[in-house]
Amino acid sequence: MTDLPHPLTDWFASRGWAPRRHQLDMLAAGRRGEHALLVASTGAGKTLAGFLPTLAELIEAPGQGLHTLYISPLKALAVDVQRNLLTPIEEMGVSIRVETRTGDTPHEKKVRQRARPPEILLTTPESLSLLLSYEDSLTMFAGLKTVIIDEVHAFATGKRGDLLALAMARLQRLAPEMRRVALSATVADADGYRAWLAPDGDIDAVTLVQGEKGADPDIAILLPEGRVPWAGHSGVYAIPQVMAEIETHRTTIVFCNTRGLAELVFQNLWKVNELKLPIAVHHGSLSLEARRKAELAMADGKLRALVATASLDLGVDWGDVDCVIQMGAPKGSSRLLQRIGRANHRLDESSEAVLVPGNRFEYLEARAALDAVEQGELDPDVFRPGALDVLAQHVMACACAAPFDATEMLQEVRAALPYSALEQDVFDRVLHFIADGGYSLRAYDKFKRLTKSADGLWRVTKPAFVAQHRLNAGIIVEAPMLDVRFKNGRRLGKVEEYFGSTLAPGDTFFFAGLSLEVERIEQTDLIVRASSKQARYVSYMGARLAITSTLADRVRAFLADRGQWARFPDDVREWLEVQARRSALPSPTQLLVETFPHEGKHHMVAYSFEGWNAHQSLGMLITRRMEAMGLKPLGFVANDYALAVYGLEKITDPAALFSPDILEHEFVDWVQQSALLKRAFREVAIIGGLVERQHPGKKKSGRQVTFSTDLIYDVLRKYEPDHLLLKAAWADARARMTDVGRLAHLLDTAADTMLHIDLDRVSPMAVPVLIMIGRERVPEGTAEDALLIEAEGIAAEAMRLD
Repeated sequence: MTDLPHPLTDWFASRGWAPRRHQLDMLAAGRRGEHALLVASTGAGKTLAGFLPTLAELIEAPGQGLHTLYISPLKALAVDVQRNLLTPIEEMGVSIRVETRTGDTPHEKKVRQRARPPEILLTTPESLSLLLSYEDSLTMFAGLKTVIIDEVHAFATGKRGDLLALAMARLQRLAPEMRRVALSATVADADGYRAWLAPDGDIDAVTLVQGEKGADPDIAILLPEGRVPWAGHSGVYAIPQVMAEIETHRTTIVFCNTRGLAELVFQNLWKVNELKLPIAVHHGSLSLEARRKAELAMADGKLRALVATASLDLGVDWGDVDCVIQMGAPKGSSRLLQRIGRANHRLDESSEAVLVPGNRFEYLEARAALDAVEQGELDPDVFRPGALDVLAQHVMACACAAPFDATEMLQEVRAALPYSALEQDVFDRVLHFIADGGYSLRAYDKFKRLTKSADGLWRVTKPAFVAQHRLNAGIIVEAPMLDVRFKNGRRLGKVEEYFGSTLAPGDTFFFAGLSLEVERIEQTDLIVRASSKQARYVSYMGARLAITSTLADRVRAFLADRGQWARFPDDVREWLEVQARRSALPSPTQLLVETFPHEGKHHMVAYSFEGWNAHQSLGMLITRRMEAMGLKPLGFVANDYALAVYGLEKITDPAALFSPDILEHEFVDWVQQSALLKRAFREVAIIGGLVERQHPGKKKSGRQVTFSTDLIYDVLRKYEPDHLLLKAAWADARARMTDVGRLAHLLDTAADTMLHIDLDRVSPMAVPVLIMIGRERVPEGTAEDALLIEAEGIAAEAMRLD
């Protein structure tokens, strides 16, 4: 306490608090001018620990200008931190301005912030990148003392992390004495994050501060009043029990893995909300006004429950939340721990959480996640080289601020760890891509964004390109969207254009917690009115969360270890026992493949536990190979645990379908001919600045953007197949969209580990995936009851012992 200025010591004393050890360690690191990574449990006061050196410095030596930048992965988190920082600042009676700057900030305020910035500015990676594109950024950041990155695990290993690493390298050049600070509760590889955080990847330059261990969370798996379902993944069978949990707690956050599921769960909760408790829904596609209204109601303690997605995963501190419910499988131990931390948000009190598995495999996954959290096992963090489309966007941003020398820019870029090994020729290709679009596009002036002047510096060709960059910059590329609004102009949020294309006037759908009837569609707007009719649920095409390898390994272990089965409900235990008698349960290193006839078709089910994305890719590849082999495939379905393929001919040799050379032949052909590569190209073309989402004064429709990118894609495929963005798209399609790493591991080991069982009928373990056949494209929640009834029929056949 002796190192804290009096206003801070008096404030702690007025609350009856004392700084925790890790908070004082962070203060000491700040006093020494060291970069620091704080890893501490949720509720340990991480945010205050990160800001403590800043508050001490500004109290002791008040100054004008920007002192500290706080970077958040979520707009909601930046607003929440502002609220929680302003309270102690006001109570201490010190003069420190704290403001937020995100995509939601009004234009006038953004202009004022550049001219007269606050001492503490709370922002996101994308908004920081935009700030760096202005000429005055060179003076605005010259006196910057500290950058604080909250929830660093949420973006460091992805493209947003690439953008932020590049932004920090630029800030370090503008303010050489700037300190870097990162905060997280769920970091598995602390040294990996220290290297990512450090200038030039110098791990020894970053002090690691470990927080005290908090109270163990209190986690329960909610079991149905009947049986654990065979199929489904929404958990809506347990809605009455979920409502009972809400009724017995002060405030509950109900987490869902998708936006569509959030809308479905909200509607089902409202149907059984006999006490008319105040409940709201929150996800990233809702309008700013709707999200803010829900956030403020939570902060003021006016809601009993909030149904949310990953839009509230991180760090939002609402003290009245005393229960977190996870609908469906958690998919990862780190994500589950993060969500559990939203309850109580106090280090010394257990966070209470309830998991609601959607089916029997999800029960095993929930149990695996609970065990992993209890044993402190987090999901691995995978760092990879920086993306070139992100680099192109960053270099263009720097050019908008001031002309630059290419050699100096490369040196600056290499100071960011993801780009530390960037080769000169690759950087030159990025530079020339921005300058003329590449060999095939250089004849078009619209792609000539940079010019090398006689003085050797690179400059933006004309002012219109600066405006174009600022309008279109950003790393998050959504599917083409339609604005949902009433005819009086009030916006409710956004739905994907493909979903809007399935609607006609008079159709109804649930969105923002309302039943809405379509009146008409106007270019990028979906005009609606409130309705009391029964409605369908919004569905989204976004990436699906896949089970992590950590949890998959634990589920495999459960199957093989009968000693664990006593912990499972009777019906789950019976399911596994009958599976063992009728077929087999694979060891953790085995790939079980079953073949059997069902409803006049031949089926093959492979239990590889490599996640939905890898299984989807494998399904595409295997059906192509089956076609070539004359096995007449009809289709496939996949979940996180298994892949089922069905056709007209019996598969007698599954090993031939799983050979590793499928990645050399079928994989390349499939990706190049499918929409996957075009979709990946659309994203990198937008991020890299080749195609703009918006023109000054008007926004392009999703169809216009898709048409532009498809046209350019076809030209490049034909005339310049080694174009920088095609290579970036191919890398994205392999890594993210197809999860080729897990797919390759499966194929590399299949031949040596395959256990093939030929059966006369469906097996118990095949039921959850088999029931999906014919329902892959049914919107979430529309056929839940019918699905469960059908599952019971197939299950009865599977569980017979004769």
